[in-house]
Amino acid sequence: MVQVTLSGTIQQAAGGISTLEIEAKNIRQLLNALEKQCPALKPELEKGGIAVAINGTIYRDDWFQPIPEDSEVFLIPRLAGG
Repeated sequence: MVQVTLSGTIQQAAGGISTLEIEAKNIRQLLNALEKQCPALKPELEKGGIAVAINGTIYRDDWFQPIPEDSEVFLIPRLAGG
C-alpha cells in the first residue's frame, strides 16, 4: 500500500479527500485503483489532467513506472503552458 496525497482541483474533485491508501505497484495500477476508489475523479483521469509525483520526481504518461514501498506519492493537476 502507498499513501497518496491529492492536491488542488484533484482534491476538490474527490470531495475534499486529501489522502488515500492505495495498493499499486506502478502508476497505471495506481490510477486504475484511484478511479475505483474515488469515481468522481474519472473525468480528471480521462482527460489526462493528472501528473504523479513519486519521491519528488514528476511522471507524465509513464504508466509502468514502479512505485516503491513507502514512497511519497502526490497527485497533482497538470499545468498547461507554452
